[in-house]
Amino acid sequence: MSSLHPADTIAALSTPSGTGAVAVLRVSGPDAAQVAARVFKGPRLTPRRALFGSVVAADGSALDEVLLTYFAGPASYTGEDTIEISCHGGVLVTRRVLERLLQAGARSAGPGEFTQRAFLNGKLDLTQAEGVMDLISAQTRLSLRAARSQLEGTLGRRTTEARDSLLETLAHLEAWIDFPEEDIDPQTGSLLRGRVRAVLDTVESLLATADQGRVLREGVRTVIFGEPNVGKSSLLNRLL
Repeated sequence: MSSLHPADTIAALSTPSGTGAVAVLRVSGPDAAQVAARVFKGPRLTPRRALFGSVVAADGSALDEVLLTYFAGPASYTGEDTIEISCHGGVLVTRRVLERLLQAGARSAGPGEFTQRAFLNGKLDLTQAEGVMDLISAQTRLSLRAARSQLEGTLGRRTTEARDSLLETLAHLEAWIDFPEEDIDPQTGSLLRGRVRAVLDTVESLLATADQGRVLREGVRTVIFGEPNVGKSSLLNRLL
């Protein structure tokens, strides 16, 4: 991820480069609406409405007809004011539109910077940020389901609950040590040990799924080995 410049307004192509029917460019940051106003000729920006118009060059000539959607922060993916522009998916036209956005005051976004800002602005936790990439790169239904679960915050909720339980236990112990005159119940040692044991069980159960998660993300490198003409190719074809 890039170095932190939260005051910058960033722009990038959000769909794969190449030729296609539609390409999507994203702009995010404090000046996103102003950048859009400089390049977009069409209806007035209205949050969460797709607006039809044109992206125009500095001299006013049209670069492409587009659909523009404005997401006012914090109700956006990054938590900042965000613009998404859907234009035709040609290599040249998308490059020209992106160049116009950069010319109008945005800077080129670094790899993963939109998701980085979503994390920094509290829209995603770290596990969900990782889930975004896992979802994009999923190759099987199982890996897609696992990534979807992580993006929904399942893993984050379990780790947060474990952390909160430890903090509660620590706070109780520290209060009992620091303020003995307040008659704070120290609770029994067995109860405190039980809380800590429950957290350890949670952590151990999560760690136990690490190898499975790696297999889902990366697959398994394997070899089909045997004598000639014993069905290796047939087995491979059946698996495929």
